[in-house]
Amino acid sequence: FSDPFLNRRRANDFIQADTRLRAITQERIRERSKAPQEHQRELCEDYYPCEMYASRHGYAAAYKHYFGRRRTK
Repeated sequence: FSDPFLNRRRANDFIQADTRLRAITQERIRERSKAPQEHQRELCEDYYPCEMYASRHGYAAAYKHYFGRRRTK
């Protein structure tokens, strides 16, 4: 073996994909699809009265109080 350079096909045979890149990709996919509770909490954190209500009663109750369905007659 006198040639120090390999062609692309031969180089890809022994170089494995970086597992860290795969982990980063999976994390980004999880970030895009948030749980409904997490989305509700973020909405409540952005609205100051809701955040204050949540400090006393919890985020579920605060979200329901400020952003829950409102019944109209």
